[in-house]
Amino acid sequence: MVSECVALITGAAGGIGGAVARRFAAGGVQLALIDRDFPEPVSDALILPADLSDAAQVADAFDAALDRLGRIDMLVNVAGMMIFKPLAEHRADDWQRLLAVNLVAPALLSGRALAAMRPGGAIVNIASVHARRTSPDVASYAASKAALVSLTRSTAIEGKPLGIRCNAILPGAIDTAMLHASPNIAAGKEVIDPADIGRPEDVAELAWFLASDAARFITGEDVVTDGGRMGWL
Repeated sequence: MVSECVALITGAAGGIGGAVARRFAAGGVQLALIDRDFPEPVSDALILPADLSDAAQVADAFDAALDRLGRIDMLVNVAGMMIFKPLAEHRADDWQRLLAVNLVAPALLSGRALAAMRPGGAIVNIASVHARRTSPDVASYAASKAALVSLTRSTAIEGKPLGIRCNAILPGAIDTAMLHASPNIAAGKEVIDPADIGRPEDVAELAWFLASDAARFITGEDVVTDGGRMGWL
């Protein structure tokens, strides 16, 4: 990708999303950033406050980025939420709210991206190792991330004739607020060796690679980045 490329990144005020934004900025890409709010100012970026659980706001944010910047070459769907409770305690609105953010928003943005991107465009979805192996009390999160992996494959299939690639990243334990908020860890239901906790920058570097021309022959893949932890579970 050349320097005039535009990347649209969701969840850009969070740990992984912020790291992705910094890495793409370092690569010379112009940024359009979506999140509910940005506690710190972000220079040289188009800031698009939006609630990704609201389909209308999702569409408006994409259209605003395209209108203001004239093109979108990279889409990185980072934003996500997690509900910590047993499956038996999940209510319908829990599922609807979580799936709206974790699955429907990436699907809507990807659909718009397929229609707007030029050949050479790339979509990267941030899923989770929970799509393959999970733990107690996060059934809705795990299901949404498994569905996001499936969406990635479908997007890659539809994008191939258009010259647009789509891949997913499945991070393991990453040092973010979401990880530290987990009651499973606090209660000892899930024990993670500090050596198995990655940095947001680890995910960001992989996202940059998958979105760049260096990965031009890779599409429809889901790549685990967990320091090898899943291999020992």
